[in-house]
Amino acid sequence: MIASQTFATRPSHLRSRKSFDHSPMLVFYELTQACDLVCQHCRACAQARSDPAELSPADSRRLIGQLTEFPEPPMLVLTGGDPLKRSDIYELVRDAVGRGLKVSITPSATPLVTRDAITRLRDAGISRLAISIDGADAETHDATRGVRGSFDRSLCILRDAQALGVETQINTVLTPSNVDQVETMADRFAEFEIALWSVFFLIPVGRANEMPRLNADQCEQAFERLWLQSQRQPYLLKTTEAPHYRRYAIQRRKRMTDGKQAVRPGFIPAGVNDGKGVMFVSHAGVIHPSGFLPITCGMFPSQHVVDVYQKSPIFRALRDSERLEGKCGKCEFRNVCGGSRARAYGVTGNLFAEEPDCNYIPDAMATP
Repeated sequence: MIASQTFATRPSHLRSRKSFDHSPMLVFYELTQACDLVCQHCRACAQARSDPAELSPADSRRLIGQLTEFPEPPMLVLTGGDPLKRSDIYELVRDAVGRGLKVSITPSATPLVTRDAITRLRDAGISRLAISIDGADAETHDATRGVRGSFDRSLCILRDAQALGVETQINTVLTPSNVDQVETMADRFAEFEIALWSVFFLIPVGRANEMPRLNADQCEQAFERLWLQSQRQPYLLKTTEAPHYRRYAIQRRKRMTDGKQAVRPGFIPAGVNDGKGVMFVSHAGVIHPSGFLPITCGMFPSQHVVDVYQKSPIFRALRDSERLEGKCGKCEFRNVCGGSRARAYGVTGNLFAEEPDCNYIPDAMATP
């Protein structure tokens, strides 16, 4: 799954948060690592069976309760593995919603996601259901997911959710093998009345260590194509682990407005980054800045998740743009972007190194 850090609340929700120092916008809880897919890029290296160290139902409810103690309670995203492999999934959703949390879920596209399952999630109060689609056709998608028929199953789930009135989004991993399908995917996804298309740029973690990713120039080219789609499609579009798309979108918008061209309002979640507005809790209670940044910052239930987010030295450092190094530290967009901290760490081993897949030269470093 690529679920970690791929959700987004509505723009008004972001504007209401002046700082991410005390409360994250999103908390991802990896309910389980059990999953019936064999995705090439799986961050979790998911397995067919549940890990015995998985948090118990009682501890899962205790975790949910602690999330309500943030000054501004976050959206809770239930992920995995496949969260539908947890037999108590509907009770957990109902419990979280009953405590006032908005809850979204990222099930794997397997036979477990029946029309009845979607109905039960809806009735439990789920806010959004996200499905991963990694290509415009079955051949491309199924090759990535490792299971024949996964593409058709994903489309079926989207149709069922649409018919049942459940809000949806699509998550896509963008790689050299499918980047040329951006326009085709964008048009096809419009058929399903999705709220958001979240496009994930690969991080070398988990199984994705073996996969090729877009280089800096290819990322910039992909940004242009995604920007054009953001101006013509009926849904919102955002990137995941490509905060430098925000820089591109700001620059592009400025050029268009300076030229008196009409610009459709976009969605730029300014400042959100690994550990900055985001927290991840693993199936065993290990707390990370995000699912793609596997640095241990705390352990639930022995530590309170609010204390870890607010006081952990790593979380605090990740929220300090003065810690950024290389061209990220000199960049005029460092507070809105900051580069993917997960990719910097995955490639260099340094949390604060410059974004490896960005070709932008900051004004402070430009040749006169």
